[in-house]
Order: sequence, then structure tokens, then C-alpha cells
Amino acid sequence: MRNLSSTSSSMAITKLTLISFYYLFFLVQLSTLSQGTDVSNLLSPAELVSFLQFQKINHVRLYDADPDILKALAKTKIRVMISVPNNQILAIGSSNTTAAAWIDRNVVAYYPETLISGIAVGDEVFTTVPSSAPMLLPAIQSLYNGLVASNLHTQIKISTPNAASIILDPFPPSQAFFNQSLTQFVLPLLQFLSKTGSPLMMNFYPYYVYMQNKGVVPLDNALFKPLTPSKEMVDPNTLLHYTSVLDAMVDAAYFSMKNLNITDVVVLVSESGWPSKGDSKEPYATIDNANTYNSNLIKHVLDRSGTPLHPETTSSVYIYELFNEDLRSPPISEAHWGLFYGNTTAVYLLHVSNSGTFLANDTTNQTYCIAMDGVDSKTLQAALDWACGPGRANCTEIQPGDDCYYPNNVKNHASYAFDSYYQKEGRAAGSCDFKGVATITTTDPSHGNCLFPGSKKLSSNKTREVMNTTTPHSSNAAGDRLQFIALTLRRRSNIPIISGLLVKELVSFFVVALSSLLFFDIMTPC
Repeated sequence: MRNLSSTSSSMAITKLTLISFYYLFFLVQLSTLSQGTDVSNLLSPAELVSFLQFQKINHVRLYDADPDILKALAKTKIRVMISVPNNQILAIGSSNTTAAAWIDRNVVAYYPETLISGIAVGDEVFTTVPSSAPMLLPAIQSLYNGLVASNLHTQIKISTPNAASIILDPFPPSQAFFNQSLTQFVLPLLQFLSKTGSPLMMNFYPYYVYMQNKGVVPLDNALFKPLTPSKEMVDPNTLLHYTSVLDAMVDAAYFSMKNLNITDVVVLVSESGWPSKGDSKEPYATIDNANTYNSNLIKHVLDRSGTPLHPETTSSVYIYELFNEDLRSPPISEAHWGLFYGNTTAVYLLHVSNSGTFLANDTTNQTYCIAMDGVDSKTLQAALDWACGPGRANCTEIQPGDDCYYPNNVKNHASYAFDSYYQKEGRAAGSCDFKGVATITTTDPSHGNCLFPGSKKLSSNKTREVMNTTTPHSSNAAGDRLQFIALTLRRRSNIPIISGLLVKELVSFFVVALSSLLFFDIMTPC
């Protein structure tokens, strides 16, 4: 669970880094039909499964064990991780009978028609519900015993996601250690994970690290953009060079485990992501930064380069999240972590250099001109009028009744007009300025049926119209390598969340909500 307060104590750092991930997931939130939700456009279980199949998402995780979702997933070949909500830990940890009944009701009743791959017990229990900490491992062990009794313990693994704040003094990574007040709980948990071959699940957010350490952590470091050697942070104890925040966070977890003499447990990043929109106090929550972070993360997965400490070990990561939660309370960023809107329209199109397309198309080599954030409407209107008038931009699509008229506001209309002019001028230097109110982006600003002039999708549509054919697109290299995707459903209060994209062996590319799911695939590959 994303929780700024749960990350703050572990984020007093100077620089951090990222790792290559053998599996990758995207997180998303969705509500059950009977519960309140923060998503205004809800998909029914059947619609959700159809969407997953359309996106070729073959791995999912539920943040509870919703029976309607589990039924809808039956016979789909979509593997699913289920979860035990925090409010059930005490009961399960106190009674082997209750744990066995939970396994019978939520696992045995559906398996193998529904391909349950693992169980995540709780979410950030040590930091969000510390009163339940003494019962977390008993709950995990009792559920594991239930799996053993049903002879499912080799097919279905079990673990728990943890907040970054359980690790103190995380940079340099070599000096990191687990909060000593939690050692009595963490050490037995790690010993269990070691014994059962399960991963340590950690929720890591470089976005929060950057926001809490501006001036110390460079933005490029948080987005794991390429850095010059002079900007790399060197761990003085190991002389390892760190070029990204996430890698350093992962290695801090490895060093923390080593301090407890645990060296054979793999770190799984159970949540990570970047918001695409924020309020005035969140200026770095932008579509460009979200696209850059998640796209670079995917590239890191495809590179499979490990971390500076463990270059031979490619861990797994879950990207938060699949759908925006448009009804969530402030700050604004809380509603804008998704790759899709609730109606399944893409918020932005991920791009990965030399890896083909993600989500719809590769925008790596394409640029667009859009209105800058924070510009007053009067100034934008003047620039819009010039673009559609003397600038001779094609502004037909932003007229009432046309595809790009909505959202009906000056910024949206100006962005379309700016891009029309920019593309007409051949993306020439200086053609995206408009007296300082425009900016260039690599993220396709198209939305719904509104295709911007520079969109590759527009070119694709025109080609299909000329050819007058319905021949499906041929597979591309990235699509061939990217096949397995994961969905996760989690509950915040009464709100289940769907998350997860799984990239496995360079064979998958898109996902819904996920959080602590992947290690099951590490142990039981498809």
C-alpha cells in the first residue's frame, strides 16, 4: 500500500538506485460491485477479465480473495495471486482451524480451474497495523500448513508485502538495517521465507524519496535516467556505484537481511510507480515523469542487469497501478497513479527504446507540443487564437461535436492546436514555444477518440482506411517477448484494488494491480 508516512523514516538518503527485474507488474485499483469505490467507471468481473485477456495479461493478483473475480478467472489460464486483508490476520493467526477454512474457501474451492499462484498475507502490517505484527507470522505459517495439507505448497507460495520504512539508514545501502524494534518479527519471517523459497516483498517508491530529498537526490536519479559517472553515488564501504534510486533501495534490503545472516532470500518490489498529475505542491507528478519512470523501469526489466550488489540476480517489481482512481481524496496525485482511466482509455503510452511497442505504440522517437501546466487561461487563449489563425494550424478537431472538443477547456484545445502547428512545421526548432506557454513531450497526448496530429495511432488509422482491410497487426519484437501480465486486487478499507503487470523472460508487457505476487513465478515458472 502506498503510504507516504510509512516511507519517510527510511528515506533520509543522498542517492539511491534501481534494479533489473525478471518479472514486472503494474498496479491498479478497482472495487467490488457491492462496495464503495474510488473509480467512477467500474468494470464488472466479466468485463475486467475480458480487458485482461484483450491486453494479454496472464497473471493477476487480488488484494483479497473476491469470489466473483475468482469465478470469472476460471478456465482463462490467467494465474492469480490472492491476499489476506489486514483485518483477518488476527483471526487466522490465532486458529489453525480458521486458517485451514480460509484455504478451503479461497483456494481449494477454485483451484485448479482458477490458477491460483500465491497468497500475500496482509500489506505493510508492521507499520500500518503494528498491533497485528505478533500474529503475522503465525497467520502465514498456519496458511502454509493448510497448503501443505492440501498438497498445494509447491504450487502456491506465501509471503507479505512490507513498507520501505522498516529499513533504516538506507544509504549508503551497505549501512542499512531493519528497524531494531521489529527484529523480533522480521528475523523469524525471513527464516520462514528462506525455508520455503519465498521472496521478501518491499514497497519502494523513488517518487517519495525524491519529494522528501529534493536538492539531495537528483530527479534523473529517481527516474533512473542515464547518469554521468560524476553524478553517480558511490557507496564508500563497498565502492559500488549507484545510478538510480530503486537499485539502492533494493540493495539496502539485501544488506539489511545480510545483517541478520539471511543471504538466500530474493527481494521482490511489491509496489512502485509514479503519479501522472499532482497539485501545486506536487510539481513533479507529471505525465512525462510518470511515463519516463515506468518506461525506464520496463527497460530495466528487459535489460535484466540486476543491482550493483547482485548483478547476477534479476528481481521482480510491481508497477503501481493500472487504473486511475478519480474519486480519491486529495492530494491530487492520489487519483493519478494509473496507466489507464477507469474507462480503460490509456493515460499515456509507455515507450521503451529498441523494444517495440507497449500499451499501443512506441513513442520513443516521436515528440509532441502541448500547453504547459500552470499557465493562465487568458495567455493560453491568445496563443490558441494565434495557432488556429495566423499560424494556420488545423483546429477542426477541437470544434464542438468533433473528437477533440472534450474536455472543453482552453488547455486541452491549446495543446491540440500547438501540436497541429508543431507537426505542420516539421517539429522544427522554435516551433513549440508560443511565447513560452508550450512544451515538448515524448508522451502521446491523444485520449479516447481524440488523436493528436503527431500520433502514430493517427498514421496507423489512416493506413488502415486507405487499405480498407481488417487484417490484424502482425506481432512485433516486444510483443513476442512480452506475454505474461499480472492483475492484483487489493482492499483499502472497503476498496479492493487490482494491480499488476508481469514481464517474464522478456515475454510480457502489460498489467493491472499487483503487489507481492511475482515471487511465485520465480519459484514456479510457466
